[in-house]
Amino acid sequence: MSRLVYVLNGPNLNLLGKRQPHIYGHETLADVEADCRKLAGELGLELRFHQSNREYEIIDWVHEARETAGGIVINPAAFTHTSVAILDALNTFDAPVIEVHISNVHKREAFRHHSYVSLRADGVIAGLGTQGYQLALRRVAKLIDEKKAPAA
Repeated sequence: MSRLVYVLNGPNLNLLGKRQPHIYGHETLADVEADCRKLAGELGLELRFHQSNREYEIIDWVHEARETAGGIVINPAAFTHTSVAILDALNTFDAPVIEVHISNVHKREAFRHHSYVSLRADGVIAGLGTQGYQLALRRVAKLIDEKKAPAA
């Protein structure tokens, strides 16, 4: 299985560090990417790190990942609660998917409590700040390694 992992970020995450820092913290998306790339190197993973405010671009990246990737880490942001289209795309991906949210969505507005993406995700990390991305990468690496390991 490929050790390429796509890290996909949804709308407004380009404003990370500037938008509502009391909720999302002061780290920028560039900081998150740098931390992910450092850890990926330690884990022997290759990364494709993307952010878009456009739903169709995220869907296109999921389609691209189908052909090349061993896993997806996705923070769909507001698309979490609205996008059946992203769910449908993820349902075509036959490898681990870990959903990440910087804030604890369950302590926020009621509409944030539902996630379409969770219906496909192999795991969900929420409320651990940007550290959630590193935890998700560690989990994807472990799942890739387990799939590679010969059956006992």
